[in-house]
Amino acid sequence: MDPRTRQLTSANAPRLARDTGARVVAHLGPTNTGKTHHAIERMLEHGTGMMGFPLRLLAREVYDRVARSCGAEAVALITGEERRVPAAPRYWVCTVEAMPRHPVDFLAVDEVQLAAHVERGHVFTERLLHWRGRQETWFLGADTIRPVLERLVPHARVERRARLSRLDGRGQLPLGQLPPRTAVVAFSAARVYELAERLKLKRGGAAVVLGALSPRTRNAQVAMYQAGEVDFLVATDAIGMGLNMNVDCVAFADLKKFDGRQSRALEPAELAQIAGRAGRNRNDGQFCTLAPLSPLPLSTTRAIEQHDFPPLERLFWRTEALDFSSAEALLRGLGTRPFDPCLQLADHAEDQQALERLVRRGDVQALARGAERVELLWQVCQIPDFRKLLLDDHFELLASIYVQLCQRHRLDTTWVQRQVERLDDVSGELDMLLVRMAAVRTWTFITHRTTWLDDALGWQERTLAIEDRLSEALHEQLVSRFVDVRSRRRSPRAAGPAPAAQPLLRTDGPRTARSFAELATFQASPEAPNKVALREASAWDAAPDERFALTDTGHILDRAQPGADLARLGIGPELQRPEIVLLGTPAAHAAHALKRRLSAWLKTHLGTHLPHLEPEAASSPALRAVLYGLRRSLGSVPADVVEAPWDELADIEKQDLAARGIVYTPAAVFVVHAMTPLALATRWALLAPHWPWPRPPRPSPERRVVPARSAGGPALLWQAAGYVWLEGTFVRADWLAASWARTDPDTPDTKLARWLHCRPAVARRIKARWLHARAP
Repeated sequence: MDPRTRQLTSANAPRLARDTGARVVAHLGPTNTGKTHHAIERMLEHGTGMMGFPLRLLAREVYDRVARSCGAEAVALITGEERRVPAAPRYWVCTVEAMPRHPVDFLAVDEVQLAAHVERGHVFTERLLHWRGRQETWFLGADTIRPVLERLVPHARVERRARLSRLDGRGQLPLGQLPPRTAVVAFSAARVYELAERLKLKRGGAAVVLGALSPRTRNAQVAMYQAGEVDFLVATDAIGMGLNMNVDCVAFADLKKFDGRQSRALEPAELAQIAGRAGRNRNDGQFCTLAPLSPLPLSTTRAIEQHDFPPLERLFWRTEALDFSSAEALLRGLGTRPFDPCLQLADHAEDQQALERLVRRGDVQALARGAERVELLWQVCQIPDFRKLLLDDHFELLASIYVQLCQRHRLDTTWVQRQVERLDDVSGELDMLLVRMAAVRTWTFITHRTTWLDDALGWQERTLAIEDRLSEALHEQLVSRFVDVRSRRRSPRAAGPAPAAQPLLRTDGPRTARSFAELATFQASPEAPNKVALREASAWDAAPDERFALTDTGHILDRAQPGADLARLGIGPELQRPEIVLLGTPAAHAAHALKRRLSAWLKTHLGTHLPHLEPEAASSPALRAVLYGLRRSLGSVPADVVEAPWDELADIEKQDLAARGIVYTPAAVFVVHAMTPLALATRWALLAPHWPWPRPPRPSPERRVVPARSAGGPALLWQAAGYVWLEGTFVRADWLAASWARTDPDTPDTKLARWLHCRPAVARRIKARWLHARAP
């Protein structure tokens, strides 16, 4: 017996699925091998079956196919946000995380190499180790997982599949030379928009595919591309997981992506997964980089062409045997070490991070007693953060849900209605629609916990109806913004009126709307739009910093044209790196130049008005933690947020922080430079995209206390605005610290109230809390 097999079949055997004699097959190989197609056909040969997919969009695509083949009454669809289960389904199509524990004859898991994904991998590994069909099990994925799979599932038969067509590298191509039926790939929504606008200017337009789109919007965009109404598709790596489209060439506009924690270069195997979308069935495909991006290294090109990549060495794993006797026992269980060297403990998953945060909250700690309450807490922590918020608003939402479920056994209907109603709004630009879409997905997920709500079915219907309305608005905006109506080819399958022309930016200053006829006349004139756009781009590049201004509402104004809003701030990778959303649709050259100029100006503006909180390379972990906490909240935090790392600082580090204007008190920690009127105004502007609607007005510089009942937003947003939660009020951090230092038992309540600009009753509660904290 092979020593590796012996290791897994001795003491560790109970941890793995038993070899019952049922067939286990791993179909491994590159893209376009027909793996998924054959798995669907094989499932339909069995009486019952289940397939797990990595994406909601892909699950929906396969569900539609199976429903057409055997009738909707025979197939169920289960994803985090969608559940269609007829009375007696024979087949189940699911996302991998949503696969139910339901015995079936045939079971398949697609893209099983995602077991090496740092956040989701443990779910795929769990399916690989424990889930089996009664008669047959298929694992589908890349050949890179083969050595680890053979070690963990020694009785599986591995079948290697060859690609049905060639995949060839073409080096580097400029935008104007991309062949029709090209998918241009970027890794942020802003970059996708920019490329789609350039394609509209040069090549007539493009369809757009983002992972954040709903299936309905994505299908409408792909249908437009498949019908030949546009020749190009601009997408994120959402197209890399088996979504079927007729793509002849994949052009990489970027080779780096932000993975949720850092910006990193894509691995060759990841590039191959995306490039492999080029070519379908027997049609050959091509891939390239988009100029001015340098061509891929020859070694990477050869690896993609020959599908030759280093094998995976480790998969992420988490124990199934969780102890719900207490929150502490649950956390200990999640830290259980893997039983084999090829498995790595998954400790970065969102649900575990949520649990670690929530159990530190006093209100959650008081309620999380007993196995039933702890298991409920774990269920709440598994609500996905589809919004990917940079602030901790998701944790606030989870805490509110948990407290309500413990106290009421149901979510408060009025509260749910208030949360959902504000999302039923199809106004605004693309990024706002996408934010609402993500929030609706979260609530659709919550409504499928049927025991958590009164009339759960009604809430499911309502959230899906909102998603449908947002989907229609998104598709209309995508077509209107990224497709030139004059060059759009109307196929027999295309229906509906042509979208209206978008407003343009005038080159002489103020933004005004032109009618479609005026635009056509203008573009036929000797002043060709490209020349005008280039002239406008040069003007923006030369604009001085003094020309721009940032408002409380996060809008960037053009001082040269009073009342002209050039752009607004959107949600970016972190608070101090917001997205810049142009207001209007200038020509691509001008838009690129304006956005570049505004980005440079904003960086200078923030550097002037907000403190620099980047640690030195040699800083200690404790110092990094303190600076990270302050940076995350734009310069001020409650003391308990950084209390632990602060206690670990060396005296010389504390002196260095004091020299940088960082003040520590038991009440609050803040940077003096972050509490000036200009800094507070800048912080408020950065928070503008994150406030729930309606957004509260910015407090005046003299307002030091904001009652919770009139705050109109989550505590963490107020914290980033410079306030600290205390005794039912938000108190500005610098005044809280000053008042702490000046307060003693003899301080009259009225005097403290004058310092804080609050009522004596509030001052009395604050003083009582401070005196209690100082007590030995």
